[in-house]
Amino acid sequence: MELLFPLLLVALLVPMFLGVRRQKREAAKVTEMQDSLKAGDQVITTSGLYGTVVDLDDTTVDLEIAEEVVTTWLRAAIREVRVETETEAVTDAIDTDSTGATAVDAIEESPEQTQTRLTKD
Repeated sequence: MELLFPLLLVALLVPMFLGVRRQKREAAKVTEMQDSLKAGDQVITTSGLYGTVVDLDDTTVDLEIAEEVVTTWLRAAIREVRVETETEAVTDAIDTDSTGATAVDAIEESPEQTQTRLTKD
């Protein structure tokens, strides 16, 4: 019975300790990302706004959110730096001929595949 209390304490404190370590690691990664921002980076803010970094100082970031529209944000409001995905790169690389048709043929799916895709939860 006297060994049960220390085991219970260890069982409760170890997950708390590991959770705190994970949070500190994540916070360090976010801080490092925010410190490594540079002009031209495409970013997403914590409120979901997409923009391109045009100017920086120690605490703020100027984002171009539309052509000739620049807003100022705190560095802490930058959630992530956008990386061009493979599908965006492929879409940008598709050429069109004089008729407007793309060089890549459209991939068709069967009715069963369409039904499966639409009913996935």
